[in-house]
Amino acid sequence: MGASDSKLVFKKGIFRLSEERHIPSGDVYWASFWELPESAEDIFSLFAAADVRRTRDNALENLESLIQAVTARLFILRNHPSFPDPELAPDREALNCIRVLTRVLPFVYEQESLQQWEDQLFWSPRRRPTRKSSIANEVLFDGGQDVSTKPSGDDFEDAKPLGQELIDALLDLLFFSDFTVPRSPQGKPKVTYAIWQSGVGCNTSIPTTRDHESNRCEILRLLLTLASRSMYLSPSVLPQQGIKALTYICTCSDKQVVLSVLCSLLNTTLKYNPVSWRVPYNALVFNDPKEILVTYTLQFLLATLLYPIPEQNGALTPKNTYRHFLGRLHRPQDFQFVVDGMTRILNQPLQANSSYIPGAQPPVRFAPEIIMLFWEITQCNKRFRSFIVDTERAHDFIVLVLFYALEYKTDVSRQGVVRMCAFLLQTLSVEKNFGVNLNKSFQAQDTLPPAIRIAGFRGTYGDFLIQSIYGLITTSHGKLTAIYPALLAVINNIAAYLEGLSAPTCSKIMQLFNSMSSPSFLLANETNHGLLRSLLEAINAIIEHQCDKNPQFIFTILRNRKRFEALRSLTLESGQEEIERRNRRRKDSSASHDPLEQSSTRSSAESIRSPTGPASRAPTLGDVPEDDSTFAIGDDEADSDDETRPTPAASSPSDNPSVPSSVASAADDDVPRQLQGMSEKARGKMPAGAGNFSRQNSTASLGSHAAAQSQSGLFQPSAQWMDSWLPELPLHTTLTVLQQLPVLVPRQALSSDTVSQATLGKIRDVQLVGVEPSPIRVHSFEWSTLALGWYESLLWGFIFASEMQVSKGTVGVWNTTNIKLFRVQETAPQGPTLTSPRGAVDAVGSNIVSRIGAINLRGVGSPSVSTLGNRQPSPQGA
Repeated sequence: MGASDSKLVFKKGIFRLSEERHIPSGDVYWASFWELPESAEDIFSLFAAADVRRTRDNALENLESLIQAVTARLFILRNHPSFPDPELAPDREALNCIRVLTRVLPFVYEQESLQQWEDQLFWSPRRRPTRKSSIANEVLFDGGQDVSTKPSGDDFEDAKPLGQELIDALLDLLFFSDFTVPRSPQGKPKVTYAIWQSGVGCNTSIPTTRDHESNRCEILRLLLTLASRSMYLSPSVLPQQGIKALTYICTCSDKQVVLSVLCSLLNTTLKYNPVSWRVPYNALVFNDPKEILVTYTLQFLLATLLYPIPEQNGALTPKNTYRHFLGRLHRPQDFQFVVDGMTRILNQPLQANSSYIPGAQPPVRFAPEIIMLFWEITQCNKRFRSFIVDTERAHDFIVLVLFYALEYKTDVSRQGVVRMCAFLLQTLSVEKNFGVNLNKSFQAQDTLPPAIRIAGFRGTYGDFLIQSIYGLITTSHGKLTAIYPALLAVINNIAAYLEGLSAPTCSKIMQLFNSMSSPSFLLANETNHGLLRSLLEAINAIIEHQCDKNPQFIFTILRNRKRFEALRSLTLESGQEEIERRNRRRKDSSASHDPLEQSSTRSSAESIRSPTGPASRAPTLGDVPEDDSTFAIGDDEADSDDETRPTPAASSPSDNPSVPSSVASAADDDVPRQLQGMSEKARGKMPAGAGNFSRQNSTASLGSHAAAQSQSGLFQPSAQWMDSWLPELPLHTTLTVLQQLPVLVPRQALSSDTVSQATLGKIRDVQLVGVEPSPIRVHSFEWSTLALGWYESLLWGFIFASEMQVSKGTVGVWNTTNIKLFRVQETAPQGPTLTSPRGAVDAVGSNIVSRIGAINLRGVGSPSVSTLGNRQPSPQGA
């Protein structure tokens, strides 16, 4: 809309929409919505959020007529034999219809009182004008006929619900000749369902143009908007109630449609190569249009794959066909394509961190979504999981996943990504070959970025994984208490297969044990002993299954004999006395607290729940007489106020604490959790690909327990409570080692930091009596309804934040709307930057930016500069 007077006409029409009641559906006025605007920016800037809300609140019937008018026009254009002819059936009109719907729907979703109206409009059976009558009335919109004929009964026919017809039309338009795919030969169908890119299911890419890709983006954005009804439900309600648009999309019975959409989205995402010829600092001045398309394809792909079909009352719940067909992939070349594509994208931040030009290769914005995609495929496709694990490709992903976890460990806004990384590692670790292959030597550790590099490292991938997990726990300042159970489950799952653990790795395992067995930790809350039990099970698995392969580990246990014996004789009185004695020593010596001990020692599930102040803090860790502790369980004092709905954490099956704070969500109570250790025999009886990673229709909740808490919220340990778990700790194996092996190791050897090969040889050759290998057990996690709510909130938080970056200024689809799935935190406006100059030099700065942005070595037009808005999502841990 180049002329300012045309924009004025459109803006006046917007005012009319809310000020004049009951505008007739046949009024030529409605045509202005698809005829006047020339870009998405026109619609989003002129049809402001206040205008949409005013129409919704004051003239709802006009909003309904607008939706019906633009959808009807879109259907006419889609069915027009000449579409997209610029004269007879312009594609610009179809795009404007799509843009108007994208603009208004979020404001419908945010108003809870309109749900019945919305269901009636979009999801109820209806009667619509026949194609003949629609074409006859089309002249009215052009103003070429003043008298309209009175419709007869034959002018209407039964039709699908409006929402279903809209989704069908949009999916068709994704594969429409000369609109989103190349022009079809004369006489061929306009909708071809040709897969956009080579890769899975297709060996050749179809030609494409920039306009085709831009049109795909517009359509995918509307499909995402239809699915974004999810944002306006709470995490506790979303998995149970479901989203009608997503249910219809994900239960599509047309195999060709599903496979074409699935493969197009997957291949477009994974064929994208962010490494290209660029002007330095290119990312600061314009967005790559292909990256925008990849962002939308990846997000819509994940929205379909993650969606759990809600249970139908008294009927068999249909399967998610997108997830089903992704789980049916089996060709090695397809798996290799998927692995190569994900690795290429996830590697970018590692390369950027090593770049000599800061910002020349910025991290890919959708790397967290790629991690989510990888986790999805490993859960729903057992063959892919085996492909990753059996071919040792898991080593690359271990390094990548640990990089993101360690990089984001102290970033409150990225806690959801860190937790997802922990759950992904736990998913992989249930496979036997994953643990076996960890014994391969890790040679290139010194080439890794500083965030993940371990100084002086020498050892296997198993050593690297355990030491990295130790680093996550001890250097995250208590922000990751929610995933300690998941991280310990990873160690537990691989323990029975580890060989030749290095001295630093053995030392770190013992440091974890020393901290977790300290009275201040065990008596801090009702569930911390579960973490200790999990670690003891891992220690036992190493001894029972790989004793002769890990003499260094046995030696380390012997050096920590006092701690094991102290744990065996622990009582409530002795524990409390030890805590008091430690506190007195600190007070008398005026010693400062360990910097990692400023956090409380609440349970991992409780720690992500309620805001807490200094008055409610429980005792801290570190009561280990033998060693100074550098380990903390609990959340940082400043952390609890930053996350209203934190990430559900893997927790022991007995965790279900009550919500102590009014700001806590019910979603906090239910989290992906470890199952009690399941033996391989029992696991082998489960259906292939089921059980461990099944989440559809899961309504399981965490088991309940009686919390021994005072009214003030502080846990009060009792002797009876200690008797319920202390005698059950699996100490027999380690105590047997401590009873039988000290005679082989000279006392002076135990006081040395190093051990001789002769001593290791003696330990290696010993035959323990009374220690029999127990069945290897795996600690998996299961999905619950509210855990799915967290997972959905994480995805939609990614989508919300990405839209703010992809779009310019006011074009954000969900900006300013009342989102319930996660909390949107207002941030202070940023100061002047190269891409966003302020003050008197605005014009000069903008001119500089535009000139730099116009520089293009590839001969492709430069897209416009995008800026990041000042609203950022703060989903549950995301």
